[in-house]
Parts: sequence; structure tokens; C-alpha cells
Amino acid sequence: MIVKEEFLSKLRRYFALNLYEVKIWTALLSRGVSTAGELSDIADVPRSRSYDVLESLEKKGFIITKIGKPIRYIAVSPAEVVERVKVNLKNDADEKVKYLEELKTTDVLKELNNLHTQGIELVEPSELSGSLKGRHNLYNHLELTIRGAEKSVAILTTTQGFIRKIEGLKPTFEKLKKRGVQIKIAAPLTKECKAAIKDLGNLAEIKNTDIPGRFAIIDGKEIIFMILNDTDVHPTYDTGIWVNTPFFASSMENMFNASWDSMEDASKIMK
Repeated sequence: MIVKEEFLSKLRRYFALNLYEVKIWTALLSRGVSTAGELSDIADVPRSRSYDVLESLEKKGFIITKIGKPIRYIAVSPAEVVERVKVNLKNDADEKVKYLEELKTTDVLKELNNLHTQGIELVEPSELSGSLKGRHNLYNHLELTIRGAEKSVAILTTTQGFIRKIEGLKPTFEKLKKRGVQIKIAAPLTKECKAAIKDLGNLAEIKNTDIPGRFAIIDGKEIIFMILNDTDVHPTYDTGIWVNTPFFASSMENMFNASWDSMEDASKIMK
């Protein structure tokens, strides 16, 4: 049996199998029922490994062992395998989430927090900075930084950036609002922003501006700014800089607030 390497690679990615497993599995699918020796020859897998591989596939729900001598194996239908893999992945993910939630109440997390706090105290302020590559990483760090805000969050973004931020950060904005954190968002607002503005409700002050830029200032201490125009770059290559610098961040916040009063309120866009 000849199976293209490209096809085997896809199976490995989709089903999280190793090379021997996909070879044995596809060999069995082509036969329906077969012995370990036959599968070893067809799949070009060492006989010394074939039994281990078949045992692994059985545990994962890909095959069934047929009672009798010699031992033979039956292939489960691919559609059923997909469903079994989905269930197993979900159960595994749920178990890991539960474990991590339990971790929050243990001394392990306290120790980790102590290590981090002590480590930060030893770091020069100028070293608390880093580059962020990829829009997914940018938004993850943006959400993490904003989540810790105590007084204020000021955001300047693009039209599409505004819509993305409302979709991704609304739950965080809700928590900040309850804590009394002031949130200001400025962007070039258009008619397509109406739904996002309405969805945000009274969680933040929103104003229209033609000032180009992409940054967020948190408590006048930290700043995250994106160095590329989001309309000119693929999300994978989007790049930002995070800096913990009260001097620079407070200066940027003062300039933002100075421009804020002259900006047009979002309510006019809603008309």
C-alpha cells in the first residue's frame, strides 16, 4: 500500500498521531481486518514496534482487537474516530482547565507569585519592556495589561482595531467598570462602528478622531503601541512594543487627554 507523505502528515496533525501510528492505521483501514504481522509488512513498520503501536491506537479508539488466534485487528470507521477524538480532546481540555483552576487555591501559585514579585523588584525599570509579534500575542498581552488597570485606560486605535477591541475586550472592560476604572477610546469612527459602540454601552467613553495611531496607556505607567498600520500588515506579522515606563507613559497620557476634549463624541456617529 502506497500512501502519500503529504496525506500522512495531514493525518498526524489532525489526529495527533506519530508516524508509525498513521502508517499502521491507514494500512488497517485499507484491509478492514488484519494481523499485526500483516500490518507491519504493509505499513513498513518494524514488527517489534507494531504491537505497541496497535495497543496505542486501541486505547485512542481507532481500532478494535478481535478475539481469537492469531490476534487480529478491526478498523473503526473514520467518521466514528473523528467523534471519539473530539470527545477525548474535550475531556482532556476540561480536565486540564479544572486542574489549573484548582492550582489557583494552592501554595504553588503563591510561591510562583512570590518569585515573580521578587524578580520584578530586582529588575531595572528600563528592562521592563518587550516586543510582541503577531496580533494574537498582541491582544493577549493587551488584555493582560489592561486587566490590571487601577485608575485609567486610554486607547487610540484604527476603525477596524476599534471593532476588534470591543469584540475581544468587552468582558475585561466590564470588570474594570465595576472597579471604577476610567476607560477612554478614540478611533476614526464610521457607520460600521455603530454595532460595536452600541454593544459597549456605557462601559467606556468613546470619541471620534482622525489622529492616526495604535496604542494603549494603562494607569499612566505602562504603554503598548503597535508600530505598523493594521490595514497594511497581515495579522501574523503585526508587531507591537510593551514598555513599563511611568515617565513616557504619563507624557503620552497627558497628550492624549489634551486632544480628548476637542474630539467628537461617538453619539454623533450613532445618529
